[in-house]
Amino acid sequence: MAAVSEIQSRCVIWFGHPLVAERAALAAAGWQVRSVDPLNAQAVGLRARDQLVGMIDLRQIPAAALGAVQEWIQQHDHLPLLAVLPGGFSCPPPSWQPLLDACPHHYVMPQDLAGLVDHLQRHDQDTTTAADSPAQRLIGDSPALLATRASLFKFAPVELPVLVTGETGTGKELAAHALHAMSARAAHPFMAVNCGAIPANLVQSELFGHERGAFTGAAQRRLGLFESANGGTVFLDEVGDLPLDAQTSLLRVLQEGTIERVGSSQPLRVDVRVLAATHVDLEQAVAQGRFRRDLFYRLNVLRLAMPALRERSGDVLVLAEHFLRQFRARHPGRARGFSSCARQAMQRFDWPGNVRELLNRVQRAAIVADGELIEPSDLDLVATLPAAARALLQDAREQVERELLLQALREHEFNVSACARHMQVSRVTVYRLCRKHQVELPALR
Repeated sequence: MAAVSEIQSRCVIWFGHPLVAERAALAAAGWQVRSVDPLNAQAVGLRARDQLVGMIDLRQIPAAALGAVQEWIQQHDHLPLLAVLPGGFSCPPPSWQPLLDACPHHYVMPQDLAGLVDHLQRHDQDTTTAADSPAQRLIGDSPALLATRASLFKFAPVELPVLVTGETGTGKELAAHALHAMSARAAHPFMAVNCGAIPANLVQSELFGHERGAFTGAAQRRLGLFESANGGTVFLDEVGDLPLDAQTSLLRVLQEGTIERVGSSQPLRVDVRVLAATHVDLEQAVAQGRFRRDLFYRLNVLRLAMPALRERSGDVLVLAEHFLRQFRARHPGRARGFSSCARQAMQRFDWPGNVRELLNRVQRAAIVADGELIEPSDLDLVATLPAAARALLQDAREQVERELLLQALREHEFNVSACARHMQVSRVTVYRLCRKHQVELPALR
């Protein structure tokens, strides 16, 4: 059995009751919240192994409880403290001053919620080596994604299988990487395989290894994926594509913690955590006899549903800007942002390929864009715009095309051949553009 370190819990002791949005934001950042009745402050117990922060919510603490909270603070003077103040706060009543003096940082809610979460994250980086950044790589602030990130923090420390579900391109492998990196197995191997990409006759060997001479071409012993990942995590993408014999072997790993190499009947013990992903309905596959029912129940202990991009209101533009910044950091190019029409087109599009499709379209647009702002045509999203917006965009293009034509003609003293060479088009094209834009060459001379 591989030695693993204990993951430290992160907990906010909140004197009062946080709002739903406040609790969700903290959970998405990996913080548990313990609501405490200020009148019963002395009943609060602290676990030494937890990382703790005290939150003094002065929106809710009644005057009768201020003394009890202050006494508790004095008894736990080692605990970092933050104060939450009501909106419109200007001058504190004198009775609040002892509590405010004990809290180095004050946050007016709800407008300071992002700053509060950021402060907790920086505090965490200063006081612990536990990595929480992998969850933050799931970019976005929509309620759907906040719930997903909160589940990641809950599931990561637990030594149980996780079934990651969701449409293609939603980030299932990224979530699996985060689950591993945030677990006590982070220092050990993370091995991923796409079960649908392995030929059926090689699945057993790839996953569980084989002995020398086990089949034609097996010139030497080979360790499989599970042995190579011993002490760490195995991620089985598209697990629904596993052949039935490999499903039986996987069930043995989950039930007994053992494997058998192809060509051997000797069980070998392995210590791995299994994460599995699928974009198909495994319940339906079970009903059709394509997937073992007992294996499904073993894999489906914890389920992490990755939301489709169309369900993540507001995240499309945040992701698009993130992908463009990443691209610009690696490749030179003119594109530095998105036009208002492009933003509108991205928000209206359904994104059947989800985050992966958005990434691919942004990268392509950054390459093909002629201006500093990416347009819907660069994203191949013109058809998603309303008719009025498409008409405005077309008018703008026509105007730019006419101005460029006139500029080229003037620079070359209206010599059509020279203008055609400059524009890298034929003379026929120059004449066609002149007719299209009602440019009379003799009149211009």
